[in-house]
Amino acid sequence: MADKIVIVGGAIMGSSLAWWLTELGHPASAITVVERDPSYAASGTAFTNSCIRQQFGNPLNVAISRFGVEFIKTFQSRMDDARVAPIHFHPFGYLYLAGDASEADRLTRAHAVQIAAGSATRLMTPEEMAAKWPFYDLDGIVLGSHGTEDEGYFDGTTMFDWWRRIAQGRGVTYLADEVTEIDTTGGRIRGVTLASGAALGADIVVNVAGTRGAQVARMAGLDLPVEARKRYTWVFEAARPLEKDLPLTIDPSGVHVRTDGAIYMAGATPDVDPAVDPEDFAGDWAIWEDKVWPALASRIPAFEEIRVKQSWVGHYDLNVFDRNAIVGHHSDLPGFFVLNGFSGHGLQQSPALGRGLAERIVHGRYVSLDLAPFGPDRVAAGVPFPEDAVI
Repeated sequence: MADKIVIVGGAIMGSSLAWWLTELGHPASAITVVERDPSYAASGTAFTNSCIRQQFGNPLNVAISRFGVEFIKTFQSRMDDARVAPIHFHPFGYLYLAGDASEADRLTRAHAVQIAAGSATRLMTPEEMAAKWPFYDLDGIVLGSHGTEDEGYFDGTTMFDWWRRIAQGRGVTYLADEVTEIDTTGGRIRGVTLASGAALGADIVVNVAGTRGAQVARMAGLDLPVEARKRYTWVFEAARPLEKDLPLTIDPSGVHVRTDGAIYMAGATPDVDPAVDPEDFAGDWAIWEDKVWPALASRIPAFEEIRVKQSWVGHYDLNVFDRNAIVGHHSDLPGFFVLNGFSGHGLQQSPALGRGLAERIVHGRYVSLDLAPFGPDRVAAGVPFPEDAVI
């Protein structure tokens, strides 16, 4: 008899897992996705900037992104549904700018990892960057790292929507409810209780609760080093538009900016970055005047005259232990799985991580990519598996 699975969280990662489980043959009728907000209006998926890159310092993350791009490009054929259109992918590339020798050394080491993993990253001198993108002021920049292929924007909302719709069409149950208790009688997963008062029996519970991941883990008597952290985004137009596409440029100030069609999108991490309540989306908009706009105008003089059209605050489910995904079975509690702590990389990593955990559940092992280094036991053991390239 197939294991009964409860997935806690139905946004892009939970829906990826649900789709992959059915794709690998797990009976859809044995899968229930519990989502507290079926509008997904406050989910990380709703606020994402929907980009993918190869430029990581951890080789497993590079491999995950390489599969992610392949999946995006072949999405229509993989869905096997005549209603599904291709996913739009705009490969404008990322450009990391190093302002000192230490950051240049990090980019150089990461470049070696990326090349060994098959990515087409190139290191560029300031002179090379100025020749290719004359709109930059590269004063103080000592090195750049540019992703020449398979980095850019994609339509993650469409990917999420079809995963969810096809999983439901196959028979996966999506409940608009909230898990309030996890039954661990006898030292293993037995089921969950919902806010509605309903009880669901389960052999497996998967924590895909995003910024509420630590809260869900505590219901099972476990700790998870995941916190909600605010991240800011601004969409703006320029009085003097640039003459060519702007790569997703990561400035030494921490401000990043990219082309967004005929306009531009910028983002930043606040200098004071405390953990916040997952319900807290209030913004400190002085960040724009004090940090973001000055950095943009300094690096790209054409952006001295710009007008903000839209802005919002989203959240990272930040893994404060080592800023890498936490994926796999928790050895302290049979039947409890974790898919959490993506630290801003969840959308782009959802194809590979949904597939990987589905393989682990269905086959009892990872088949395509070995995600064992992401396992939650590393946290308890105090052995980090770090990722330094977090924007």
